[in-house]
Amino acid sequence: MKHKIIVINGPNLNLLGEREKDKYGNVTLKQIEKKCKEFGGKKDILVTFKQSNIEGKIVDFIQQSRKKFHGVVINAGGYTHTSVAIRDALAVLTIPIVELHITNIYNREDFRHKSLISNIARSIICGFGPQGYILALQGLKEIIKDENR
Repeated sequence: MKHKIIVINGPNLNLLGEREKDKYGNVTLKQIEKKCKEFGGKKDILVTFKQSNIEGKIVDFIQQSRKKFHGVVINAGGYTHTSVAIRDALAVLTIPIVELHITNIYNREDFRHKSLISNIARSIICGFGPQGYILALQGLKEIIKDENR
């Protein structure tokens, strides 16, 4: 069975490769998407990638994922720390959620230490750089397999 996973990216992630290279590196979101889809092709995962800088659009992606996907990976960017709307949309899901951060949010500014998503996510991956996306897909596939046994 092909596992369908949506990867949702929040604000400013479209600028990866250009912004704060000391924290995020040189890899672009398009390159991450390509690697995720290649990985998915080898591991029987159908990966759908979305990004928006607009909070309501991210809520729409989440709501649309309810019946179409087996799991969600979300890197909500700055909305992780501020968006009750995104948190509430995720809380409605009955599919597993993995919260993802490229950097270690606990190694950064104090305001980044609080996530509104963590307490509803099945797991959290942070600090592994762009490789975190692959780890999230791999981990989420295992969670989905376990739930379907």
